[in-house]
Amino acid sequence: MTCNAETRFFSEETLQDLSKATIPHHIAIIPDGNRRWAKGHFLEVTEGYLQGAETLITIIQAAKEIGVKVLTVFSFSTENWLRPKPEIDAVMKIMEEYLKNYQEKLMAMSIRFNVIGNTDLLPQSLINVINETKTLTQEGTKFDLILAMNYGGRDEIIRATKKIATDYKENKILLHDLTENTFSAHLDTSKWPDPDLIIRTSGEKRISNFLLWQSSYAEIYIEKATWPDFTPHHLLSAVLDYQSRDRRRGGGII
Repeated sequence: MTCNAETRFFSEETLQDLSKATIPHHIAIIPDGNRRWAKGHFLEVTEGYLQGAETLITIIQAAKEIGVKVLTVFSFSTENWLRPKPEIDAVMKIMEEYLKNYQEKLMAMSIRFNVIGNTDLLPQSLINVINETKTLTQEGTKFDLILAMNYGGRDEIIRATKKIATDYKENKILLHDLTENTFSAHLDTSKWPDPDLIIRTSGEKRISNFLLWQSSYAEIYIEKATWPDFTPHHLLSAVLDYQSRDRRRGGGII
C-alpha cells in the first residue's frame, strides 16, 4: 500500500460537486483488465495483478473519502479456476500477502473486512489470513470492504437455495414464508444492502456472473480504463454519472 490513512485524493471544491443526498451507499466493482495491462506494458501477467492490488488499496480509500459506505470487489470468480495454475497460485499469494500486510491500515481507517463466496476451496493459508483479518477489523464502523473470493452469482443462488431447503426440512421455515426478503437473507450478502452502482473496468459490457440477484436494480457504469489504470478520479466520474441518472425500478413497455 503506497498511501496511508491520512491521504486525500480530492479537494474540498471537487467533493462539493457531489450531492451528499445521492452518494451511492454500496458500490460493487468488477476489476477487469489486469492481464491486458501487463501485456500492454510487456510485463509478466503477475505484474498486472500486483498493480491491480495497489489500485484496490487506493480505491478503497478514495471510496471512503467520497462517502461510500460499502465496497464489494470481484477478486476471484468460480470461473477463474480454469486459468493456468501458476497464474492462480500467484493471485492467491498476492491476496494473502496484501491482506496480511495491510491489516493495521484497515484497522486504522476503521474498515471492516469480509468475504463472500465459497471460501472452502481457497488455500488454507489464505483462509487463515482471511479469518484473522475479519477478526482484527470486526470493530470497524466507517466502511465495509467485501472481497468476492471463489464467488459466482449462480453458485451463490444454488447455495442459498440449499440453505432454504434445509431450513424447510427442519421446519424452520414454511413454504408461504418464502419471499424475496427471505431469499436475500440466505445469500452471502445478507448483512449489506444491494449495490446501488456496479462499475466494470476495461470496457467490457457484461456482469460476468457477479451479484446476479443483488444487481437487479443497480446502475451499471462501464469504464474503458483497465483496472491497474483506474484512479480515484475515474471513481469520482462514475459516482457523478450515477448522480445524473433518474433511477427507476421496473421495465417493460408500459
